[in-house]
Amino acid sequence: MAPEVVAVLAAGISNFSVLVESEKSFVVRIDGINPAANGLNRQSEWRTLQTAHDAMLAPQPRYFNPALGALVCDYLVPDEDQAYCIPAVAALLRDIHQLPARHSRLDLAERILRYEKQLQHRTQAPTTPVAQCRAQVLRLLHDINQRPQPVVLCHNDLLQANRIYSGGRLWAIDWEYCAMGSPWHDLAVVIIGDSLSTAQTDELLEAYLGRTATSAERQELHQHSCVYRYLELLWYLALQRATVEPVVLEQKTAALENALAAC
Repeated sequence: MAPEVVAVLAAGISNFSVLVESEKSFVVRIDGINPAANGLNRQSEWRTLQTAHDAMLAPQPRYFNPALGALVCDYLVPDEDQAYCIPAVAALLRDIHQLPARHSRLDLAERILRYEKQLQHRTQAPTTPVAQCRAQVLRLLHDINQRPQPVVLCHNDLLQANRIYSGGRLWAIDWEYCAMGSPWHDLAVVIIGDSLSTAQTDELLEAYLGRTATSAERQELHQHSCVYRYLELLWYLALQRATVEPVVLEQKTAALENALAAC
């Protein structure tokens, strides 16, 4: 039975996803650009999807063809109730961090440099306030790298848009940024990306750790949050600048400056 296109689910810079039906429902993702341009490792993603599905954390991957830039996974039918549940998010993060290690590793300094070079290639430059934050962010990243860091398998993009309740379970989707890295960075992505309040952040940390976070752990998280804020800004400037309202960039820049001032 030939597959029937039902809907375009998402269309972004790096890829677009289409819902198709052929006895069952599947999501077909097609690369929009060379994944290597964004530092993505499709082979590592495919292997991680397989183990994540075995752990009931991700939809089942069905087909992968890097030459065609195609990935097919089962479609997860969304539950009607998609209420935000912090303990469930913490449990999902904890389970992801227990998945088997992979060779691919997130190098934050390299990712920053990649986006900066993309800006230079377009003869663009970060706005002055963003550029002024660069030196302090790199110092923070240097300090982070000087300390012993736990390294686990991370999703690295577990925003609310990449989580879905289906069949009464919370699943993680869109694993294209998955790589080995610091769990503190993964936590920072959720906290900043979901705009969690201080109280919500405390709840997430306690649910994730199973105890109250120490001051050293909070400082670790804060430093990773500053690095992520800078990385996110560069991503917007390098890949999404034309589609993002200037006020959004201004707000994110101000949030980065305030976070750095608290270091």
